[in-house]
Formats: sequence, C-alpha cells, structure tokens
Amino acid sequence: MSSTERDAFYMNRCLQLAALGLGAVAPNPMVGAVLVYNDKIIAEGYHQQYGGPHAEVNCFSNVKPEAEALVKESTLYVNLEPCCHFGKTPPCSSLVIAKGVKKVVIANLDVNPLVSGNGVAQLKAAGITVIAGVLAAAAQALNSRFFTYHQKKRPYLVLKWAQSADHFIGKENQRIKISNEVVDRLVHQWRSEEQAILVGTKTVIVDNPQLTNRYTAGRNPIRIVIDQFQKVPLTQRVFDQSATTLLINANTESTSNNVQMLKVDFENFIPNLMTKLYEHSIQSVLIEGGAFTLQQFLDSAYWDEIRVLENEKLFLTQGVAAPTLNRIATATEQYGSQHIKYYFNKEGV
Repeated sequence: MSSTERDAFYMNRCLQLAALGLGAVAPNPMVGAVLVYNDKIIAEGYHQQYGGPHAEVNCFSNVKPEAEALVKESTLYVNLEPCCHFGKTPPCSSLVIAKGVKKVVIANLDVNPLVSGNGVAQLKAAGITVIAGVLAAAAQALNSRFFTYHQKKRPYLVLKWAQSADHFIGKENQRIKISNEVVDRLVHQWRSEEQAILVGTKTVIVDNPQLTNRYTAGRNPIRIVIDQFQKVPLTQRVFDQSATTLLINANTESTSNNVQMLKVDFENFIPNLMTKLYEHSIQSVLIEGGAFTLQQFLDSAYWDEIRVLENEKLFLTQGVAAPTLNRIATATEQYGSQHIKYYFNKEGV
C-alpha cells in the first residue's frame, strides 16, 4: 500500500467514526480520530456529544496501557484541523503536542475563525509533520452543515415535503396522511439529525404538529415557527415542554419557559431570518412547512437539499399543489409504495 493509499484508508475510517456524531454535536462539526502505529490502529474516537470531549481526546483516552509507549511514534488521523482555543473544552492542538505524536494527517482545515489554520501552525511549530487535504471533498461533504454555517453565515437548509402521485401535498384546511409508517420513522430520524425544524403559521394551525422526534433515538430539534402576526394559539402542541420553540414574528422579543419570541423584519424576510438564526447558533434546519413557506425558500435559492416523499399510489386529484421544482433528482430511494427523491443545490445563496 502506498503512503497515499494508506492515508486515504485511515482517513476514511475517521469519516466513518465522525458520522456517528450526526445530530448530537451541532453546532460543532462531526470529527473522528484514529491513531496508527506501524500500520495498526492502536486507538480511535469521535466527538460524541456537544459540550463533551472532542475526537482527539476520546482517541487518546482509548489508548490501552500497553500501547502508551507507541503513541510518540504514531500518526494521528483526524478529519478536521485540531482546535486551538478554549471553548467548552481545552484546545486539542495542545493535547496532540503533549502526547508527542510525530505526524498528523488532516482532511480539512477548520473554517471557524477561532481556528482557521492556527491549529496546524501550532502543530508545525512543535515539530510535528502535518499533511492536509486527504479525502478533503468527502470530509467537507460530511460536514456540509458546519462549512455552510461558517462560510455562508446561515444554517444548512433541508426542504422536505410529502406529495401524492399527482403532486398535491394536501387538501385545503385539512390534514391528509401521505407517508407510510416506514417513511414516518425515517422522517423522525431526519429530525434528530438536524438542529432545528421549521414550519409556517398555517401548518401549525391546521395540522397541530408536535415537531419532535418520537420514533427514533436522538434528540428533539429546536422548533421554529414563522408567525408574523402571532396568530398561532398558545394551546398548539409546538408550545408544549417537549422541546424549545422559537417563534418568529414581526413585533416582539421575549422569552418564557421554553418559548423564545424573535423579532425579524419581514421585508426581505428570508435573508433576515437567516441572519437571526445564524446569530442564535442554529447550524441546520429541516423545513417541513406548507406550500407557501417551502416555495418562499425555493424561489429565494436559500436551500441546500430537498427531499420529496411521493406516494405513487395516492391520487388527490385536487387540493394544495406541491411546490414547483424544475430539477432532476440526484438520487431516489424506494420504500414500498413510496419513493424519496433527493436534490442538492450547489449554487445556493
């Protein structure tokens, strides 16, 4: 195996480990770390929980006593540049230096301005060999939420809707069941993977959704309700105590229990909303709103992914039309009578 192949092999393992943190570490990035001595993994770890130890810390903690003497002759693989600042945890760059590893292989430099190359600079200043850019594209794709948040100063946006075979998402002022139970569980898994979930006023009033993750393991997303004129009754389920709710409106800023009212200028609404969510450290949002809300994001080009759940056996013949989407799906999955189409926007604002 060449050195290039070897680096790619172990970096791929880092990415596998990092992905285990999906939905649990935001707004931090997903990071995996692998410690290798003489072509043998002697320890590995990943960032498991926001506020908890980073991948490098967990990796070094997993070194067995009999392997401690090998650490100084080992190579550390990590998919993101080690942090070099004090946050909720101490800087990982200092730990790597203290452990005395001879080489560090990285996929991506950190775009967080608190790091942004300084971690690598500290490692090199300590005499550690640093190689960067290994599987960079795959690593950046894995952490697309993190990179979008820091580079575009907004959350990563996933639009999702369910539609009938004839492209209706429901009946006017009536809740219609379109997805099957298998897809419902998948949707709840998606909720656990994103930091927040967003809907509009009409969806909350008509459907009265709880917007929580009840079918899979993982945390509940922060609930975001767009309610310009505060029409949503306080008896709706989005105001229960099961998750935090942000109520986006045009007039009021206040906090009561788990409900926070955020004032946003509705002229040039979506850019203003993106700024507000960025300021509140919301790294990703699953948008499950109705046709109007979804079409707003589509027309503004503020979106990164679209997931369309289509029931090929259900025909509504009339009702609320699905959003207009003139694109070819990147991928498709089948779940019984339903298929899911995935779209990705590389030119999003």
